[in-house]
Amino acid sequence: MNAQRPTCAAPAADAPASASQSYQYCTLDRTNVDSTALAEEVALAIAYNDISQAVMLVTPTDLEDFIVGFSLGSGIIADISDMYDLKLSGSGSAQYAHVQISNRAFWNLKQQRRQLAGTSGCGLCGVEAVEQALPDLPVLPGAPLPPVEWLDGLRHRISAFQPLGQHSGAVHAAVFMNNQGELLLGREDIGRHNALDKLIGALIRQQIPTDGGVAIVTSRCSLELIQKVLRAGIQTLVSLSAPTGLALQWARRHNLNLIHLPQKSAPRVYSPAMENQP
Repeated sequence: MNAQRPTCAAPAADAPASASQSYQYCTLDRTNVDSTALAEEVALAIAYNDISQAVMLVTPTDLEDFIVGFSLGSGIIADISDMYDLKLSGSGSAQYAHVQISNRAFWNLKQQRRQLAGTSGCGLCGVEAVEQALPDLPVLPGAPLPPVEWLDGLRHRISAFQPLGQHSGAVHAAVFMNNQGELLLGREDIGRHNALDKLIGALIRQQIPTDGGVAIVTSRCSLELIQKVLRAGIQTLVSLSAPTGLALQWARRHNLNLIHLPQKSAPRVYSPAMENQP
């Protein structure tokens, strides 16, 4: 698994063919028949050092990015250097990922005693203890809030990074903006946390610096998304949907900039708290 340099700063023009297929439907009175594209999902079984760990339902694109981001965001590895090899196999709706990780990471994984029954809706399914759901994560050093102009028209601008969403719907997106306010890349998936895992994995694999950058998610912002950006060291998270109360508490506790971008009103800065503002 070789790290890659960033190859472009532009969105893909078309939705990947493997991510959607055309299906026939009819109206209730059966008078009209037509077809439409629907997003695909596959079951991806992930094994670390030949030990099965999780089965996740994912959109079958950018799977290498997903595995890297999932491994980091779930706390299985602490750094990309802990991952030695990654091989994908399988076909159709059954896919397999075989990951070789360091002895240190594998020991930590066994200590976690996690067996994840993955779904596209919950990023904490299968966690066996409260301590695993609420891990002790480092506090970020803090970063300035992004200039307001970076968020102007953002909902419209990120649509260019959602080819599958525009083609078939039913998917979430995660997009990265660099420290110049430029949108660099995006990833899509039926699972909101899967999309963020793919984005984080892509940033790592392409060695894109995250200092001063912003992660943008189109989904609701709940705890597991906060944990993933904290582990990735991204210091600002913008969500197009409101955060949960627990997500807000964690963002403030860990010095993460958390901003909600409502559809028809000004951005709402939830973290840091108002009393900490100059």
